Amino acid sequence: MKVAAAILAAAAAGLVALVGVAAVSARPVLFLGAGLAVFLTAAAAGVALATRGRPRQPRRQRVVAFAVGTLAGVAVFTVTALLPTGDARLPPPPVGGQRFWRLPTGSRIAYVRVPARATPRRTPVVFLHGGPGVADMAGDAAYFGQLARDGYDVWVYDQVGTGRSSRLRDPRQYTIARDVADLEAIRQRIGADRLVLIGHSWGAQVAAGYMAAHPTHVAKAVFVSPGALAPALDDGSGGLVRGRLITRQQLGLYALLLRPRVLLAYSLLQVNPEAAHAFVGDAEMDARNDRVYNHSRPALHCRGAPVGPALHGLGFYANQFPQSAAARPWADPRPRLARQTTPALVVKGACDYMSWSSAVAYRQALPRAELVYLHRAGHNAYQDQPAAFLATVRAFLAGRPLPVAPWTAGVPPDYEGPP
Repeated sequence: MKVAAAILAAAAAGLVALVGVAAVSARPVLFLGAGLAVFLTAAAAGVALATRGRPRQPRRQRVVAFAVGTLAGVAVFTVTALLPTGDARLPPPPVGGQRFWRLPTGSRIAYVRVPARATPRRTPVVFLHGGPGVADMAGDAAYFGQLARDGYDVWVYDQVGTGRSSRLRDPRQYTIARDVADLEAIRQRIGADRLVLIGHSWGAQVAAGYMAAHPTHVAKAVFVSPGALAPALDDGSGGLVRGRLITRQQLGLYALLLRPRVLLAYSLLQVNPEAAHAFVGDAEMDARNDRVYNHSRPALHCRGAPVGPALHGLGFYANQFPQSAAARPWADPRPRLARQTTPALVVKGACDYMSWSSAVAYRQALPRAELVYLHRAGHNAYQDQPAAFLATVRAFLAGRPLPVAPWTAGVPPDYEGPP
């Protein structure tokens, strides 16, 4: 028992050394080698101490115990943490008319345009997906493309780091500021002076950041199940998605997340994103991220509602870095938003896992914002209540009275998320 305890203690020391070296070096050969060296040294010392005081035990037996224990530890680490997960990497579904932009920011962005089918308007609609890193170009183009009937050119694109768009070598570049810069480059590329922005979840945060940086280029904005508007308002409710899963679903999710290789990559991401990316690349982590997202889909909707389509080609590092301990706080857009007169609509569903205050913050920050509350709608409100959602957005964009009266009271009694 003492020998086994010594080996386990050595393994813990090796992992600490591995992560510690990774904090200052992104080279796997260095931080993996450091972890192995510390493990072997600590194992030898631990076994020696554990077997001291046993004079009758031959030296050969002590050597065998050390060899067997350390080899077993190295073998377990190799199998669980060094060998790839083996998940199949499936591409996102093809979308008719999908093309690419090469932006001056360095991003290669996949996009699709749904052209106006009525008298064209000068201001196009641009949809910003959520996640971050969760792109559904096929579904979003089909749904929001319905606004083309009202004369809008509708543009749907995969943000950098997800879908068919390019990945970045340094995960630390996955920020709201980068997405804002890409969006401004896109506006210039399509030749529009002003945009109608529809942002979902993370996309709402990007839309708010864009409005703060480029206030004259936004005609109207819709914020759907928005994420935290400012760092000071981040209440952690974005991490409550797992709480909406039933026990069986949670156990299946943890089975995907608790693979040692995945845990190690996540741990490295907290201290040195470049080290994590060098240890496990985009292809492998994106494939595992697809499985995690698809397993979590029930949490995005009201209980008993359809869970929406399975998605593939999602971006792990685009998703996880902005939420990591290594990420820096983004710029607070509220001071600039407070000076704007841009009409805005905030849409919140009753089954959203995000806090109620996350939506109220947008209404309070923008002088001309209204909040609409949809019953029986979850985080992906436009999938749960497609008709009501679309009718509300179309009325808002047309300047007509909303079919759902704006919500001006406190937390609704049937709201299922935190206050």
